[in-house]
Amino acid sequence: MRRRRGVAGKLINGIILILSLLISGASAASPGQTAPADKPVVVAHYDGAVVPITAKYCERVIQHAENIGAAACVIELSTPGGLYTTTQELVSTIVNAELPVVVYVSPAGGWAGSAGTFITISSHVAAMAPGSRIGAAHPVSVGQSNEQQDVPSEKITEDAAAWVRSLAQMRNRNVEAAEQAVLESKSYSDSEALDLKLIDLRARDLNELLRQIDGKNVVLSSGKEVKLQTREAPLQRIPMNFIEKILLDLSNPDLAYILMTVGMAGIMVEIYQPGLIFPGVVGAISLLLGLYSLGTLNAYWGGVLLIILAFGLFVAEAFVPSHGILGTGGVVSFVSGSLLLFSGGPPGLGINIALIVTTALFFTALMVLLVIAVVRGQKRAVITGSEELIGKKAAVRSDLQPEGTVFVEGELWKAVAADDTIKAGERVIITGIDGLMLQVKRSDHL
Repeated sequence: MRRRRGVAGKLINGIILILSLLISGASAASPGQTAPADKPVVVAHYDGAVVPITAKYCERVIQHAENIGAAACVIELSTPGGLYTTTQELVSTIVNAELPVVVYVSPAGGWAGSAGTFITISSHVAAMAPGSRIGAAHPVSVGQSNEQQDVPSEKITEDAAAWVRSLAQMRNRNVEAAEQAVLESKSYSDSEALDLKLIDLRARDLNELLRQIDGKNVVLSSGKEVKLQTREAPLQRIPMNFIEKILLDLSNPDLAYILMTVGMAGIMVEIYQPGLIFPGVVGAISLLLGLYSLGTLNAYWGGVLLIILAFGLFVAEAFVPSHGILGTGGVVSFVSGSLLLFSGGPPGLGINIALIVTTALFFTALMVLLVIAVVRGQKRAVITGSEELIGKKAAVRSDLQPEGTVFVEGELWKAVAADDTIKAGERVIITGIDGLMLQVKRSDHL
């Protein structure tokens, strides 16, 4: 028994020794503070205006990269700009990330305009593809033209300038050049940005970027210094998921405008013809989706109210004999509201003028047809109640000798025949009404 225990003990000690050697070897292969080469580089790609779903998508990718212990997270970016508040949210995520975040303005000819300038400068490593540009980061207020400079807009501009200075100082980048991009809307080519030290490097593609940043040391917000090992790192691309794509589509100003317009039109049809149900249901859903989209895009609510007023005037035109005055006012209100929705707004957010013109022409034509119909209706002789039955055909249900019953418009009526006798099943035409008695003749006698 003792001998067996001695053999077992030696075997266990041997296993422990082997495991210790393996662990020490692994530790030597990956010294502290250095990202192992076999860890992936997570890549996000976004091309478009910076809207709320942009920040949510990039936050999700960065969070995923942190969870799997990735070597770095690369955001391939090309944007004309976007919402200031959304930009602040995304920059905050990048600055406080627990791993290196690389912003790569690509592809060749890409743009880090306005909001993209702040995002690029805030990254741990900033890179640009040949032919790309950065800058023109002067903030704009929705509903206000660039020429109008009131006190609130000046405060926003000064805040943005201070913010970009802070980001540039934190990343050891050119503070003056970054500030000029905000205060003077200056733009820089990729070569100029590199010479001015606004960015760290230029790269033709992602593979070249990963080779260039390999071995670079970056400092995270926690103060931890990380040495990048990206040359041989596997890539893990994280595209937008289905829900994010839908929300991104809803964040399109043109689609938001169409949804609101279709919603208003559907409700208008339901008011014109109560009981159709389908136009009202579709209209209500479209209207809510459109208002949600406009809300996320910080649309100017003065424009939204003018469009709502326009549809109110369109509905009133059908019930008030204004001879087109209300309809004309509705068209003017609709066009004015459409133009104001994103007037002076952030770059990349706006409604296509051709779409506004087409929609306005459609409603103008609709109002013209409505006015014509109303005028014709006013000229037509008024027929109400049972008088409208005169001239219509009816089916005889019981023999008319000469009195009996006929079926017309879903109802049974007493009737008297001008002929001698009319058998059940024959067709008659109503020639007159005397109280609740119809006067009829055989239809083939007329």
